Amino acid sequence: MPSLKDLKIRINSVKSTRKITSAMKMVAAAKLRRAQEQAEAARPYAERMDRMLGSLAAAAAGRPGAPVMLAGTGKDNVHLLIVATADRGLCGGFNSSIVRASRGRIRALRGEGKTVKILCVGKKGNDQLRREYRDDIMDVITDIGRPSLTFVDAEGVADKVTRMYEAGEFDICTIVYNRFKSAMTQIVTQQQLIPFAPPEAEEGGETAGADMLYEYEPEESEILDALLPRNISVQVFRALLENAASEQGARMTAMDSATRNAGDMIDNLTIQYNRARQAAITKELIEIISGAEAL
Repeated sequence: MPSLKDLKIRINSVKSTRKITSAMKMVAAAKLRRAQEQAEAARPYAERMDRMLGSLAAAAAGRPGAPVMLAGTGKDNVHLLIVATADRGLCGGFNSSIVRASRGRIRALRGEGKTVKILCVGKKGNDQLRREYRDDIMDVITDIGRPSLTFVDAEGVADKVTRMYEAGEFDICTIVYNRFKSAMTQIVTQQQLIPFAPPEAEEGGETAGADMLYEYEPEESEILDALLPRNISVQVFRALLENAASEQGARMTAMDSATRNAGDMIDNLTIQYNRARQAAITKELIEIISGAEAL
């Protein structure tokens, strides 16, 4: 059984830990509000761009000379997987859920005989994936969004992906990230970036944007040549914003649970300490009474 001194040291240690987790919870809560506002503000623009590109793509599909980012290379042998995680831990299952989904996709693609290349955006994704897929990781991009996430950060990632595609290093590119739903819920999302994939069908059964008619000037192909690379930057920026909000929500929830668990542990240790102290006092009293009776 631990001594009174050991229990006292343990209680003080857990109290210090509780102060840290409580402070981290408050910091995450403060950051979450701004990150959530940014993620929600970016959604309409990204969704509208997807719809417009879907309409353009439907009009230009099958035409000779269609942009390569729309038509693709004609093959699907080499897949690039962008694994977007955080640079820091202590955020519950945020990073692990993304890595788990990425592993599942890698195994599925390899099972079909495909070659998989990995681009890690965030330190934690690289730390977990390099144990199994060290040779498949093409590059690691860290410190995204420090001190604050901007569109320039997304453009850097998108430019790198675009150069790799133009160099013929892959056929299909997909990004894996966490879409923010609430502080307690994040949805792992896999979105194909290259070649452009039209928005999925809505509940009505028709593809979003398919029934919209536009008149374009200049021609659709010229607009697509300009918009398709920019769409990659927009979708990467949206994914990074969703990730940032999801990370802070997951960290706030994790630190709240840690703070409450530390409080429960302090209560249990305090009970043990009081019982041990009472037992020690009782033992001393028995010894004093026994000694007095012996006299």
